[in-house]
Amino acid sequence: MSDATLHDAKRDPDDFAVQMADSIESFIVAVAEVSRGDEPDSAVPFLLLELSQLLLTGGRLGAHEDFLPDERYEPDVGPEPDVDELRERFARLLDPVDVYSEVFDPYARSAPVACRISDDLADIITDLRHGMAHYRDGRVSEALWWWQFSYLSNWGPTASAAMRALQSLVAHVRLDQPLDELDGLDTDAEATDEQLAEEAGKVMAAEIAGPLGLRSV
Repeated sequence: MSDATLHDAKRDPDDFAVQMADSIESFIVAVAEVSRGDEPDSAVPFLLLELSQLLLTGGRLGAHEDFLPDERYEPDVGPEPDVDELRERFARLLDPVDVYSEVFDPYARSAPVACRISDDLADIITDLRHGMAHYRDGRVSEALWWWQFSYLSNWGPTASAAMRALQSLVAHVRLDQPLDELDGLDTDAEATDEQLAEEAGKVMAAEIAGPLGLRSV
């Protein structure tokens, strides 16, 4: 349950804003806990679960009619909390599978670009915290507007991309399908496709299957 709900007993738990805030606060807390690296064996599946749940919240925001803030200009919420430490923790925790390929807009003809799950998580947390600052200050309509707007413009697509990457990692392991290549994997540029696949398979076994607690590939 979020701080906003805990500190205001008059809030109805069935209220849409309370549900959104509770879900978002739960994600923020859970991701921060995973980043500590205390349970690396469950990091990937746990992040997959948390992102899946967050995207359900985002879907509800996206399907809702447009929220309008009470004020014409967004009130200042102060400096944004630093997320560099969280980003660095995930970069270490997810190495060497942090980098993946993504197409930003499936309806636009664009080439895949390299993304990082660690960057994605930090960006998502930044967006969610910004709205939470409004919510905790009692500006509920502003918080809902921000979460809805940023879901459509940034954290929604980012969370979707990161979730697909994590789902792909789990699928590669459970279906015994070693990666053809891994961005960020230090391999010989002149290696053959077979050699790259073999090397990637070793990485999958050592870096993914083990931490996930799954059978070896």
